[in-house]
Amino acid sequence: MGNVERCDKTLPVNEMMFHVRRDAALRARFVEDLEGLAREFGLSQAEYEAVRDKDPRRMMDLGVHQYYVPQILRLFFGAAHNSNASAALECYQRAYPEETAKAMALQARLERAR
Repeated sequence: MGNVERCDKTLPVNEMMFHVRRDAALRARFVEDLEGLAREFGLSQAEYEAVRDKDPRRMMDLGVHQYYVPQILRLFFGAAHNSNASAALECYQRAYPEETAKAMALQARLERAR
């Protein structure tokens, strides 16, 4: 998945998220007018679409810091009910199907070994 070496520190979405996570008014705008906020911070169309589509793989491929990706998903889905059936986790599962299958197989093996 993601790693900090692939982060593009100059990427507008990283700057936007730095400010959004610290400012309640910007968080409200993120929810109410993501497109306008993205324009204000100068996001490219690809950045905006990756965030709008809640696509962790595209975000990380573009250089979004791996710390911000789950924060972005929390803005859409909230932080409550984080579980193996959460909407945020489903975004990761769709974005990383091979990795998800391997993790689920490992979990099943570990549970059988108990």
